[in-house]
Order: sequence, then C-alpha cells, then structure tokens
Amino acid sequence: MRLSPTEQQVIRDASLRYFGVRPRLFGSRVDDYKAGGDIDLYIEAPISPQQGVEARLHMVADIWKALGERKIDVVINTGGEPLAIYEIAKSEGVWV
Repeated sequence: MRLSPTEQQVIRDASLRYFGVRPRLFGSRVDDYKAGGDIDLYIEAPISPQQGVEARLHMVADIWKALGERKIDVVINTGGEPLAIYEIAKSEGVWV
C-alpha cells in the first residue's frame, strides 16, 4: 500500500467520523511497485445517497486540510443497485 502511516490514519479517521466505517483502498495505490495515481477509496455504509454525498464532501475536505489537496476518488455503496466497481473494490481493496 502506497500510503504513509500518517495518510492512512487521517483517511481512516475521516471515514469513521463521517461514515462510521473503515474505508478500503483500491486501484494503483494498492500496488507498491506502481508510481503516482490518485487515492481510490471504497466505503460501504447504510446511509441515504444524499447523506453519502454530504459525508463525502466533508470527508475529502478534512483529508485535504490534514494532508494537502490531492486527487481522491470515493466510491460509496449505500446499499442500492449493485455495481461492478463495488465488487472490484471489495475484491482488490485493502483496509485502511
């Protein structure tokens, strides 16, 4: 995983604060041998889609305040329609 312990803690704390769950990191940042890439996070939480949008905005703002602006993609599964990206994130992702 290409996130420092500090980055992991900030991301984990923000996810727990706004969603009540730990996120999974997926995508290129999981691979220690790749370079660059945005931070792709998967969150599964039993909330409404509207709550998910608001929580995501607050979470990313908190992460930016602590770590500086960077590209962060947050995929939120609120229990609605199943999407392929959810399965990919769950199977390839690692807990932060």
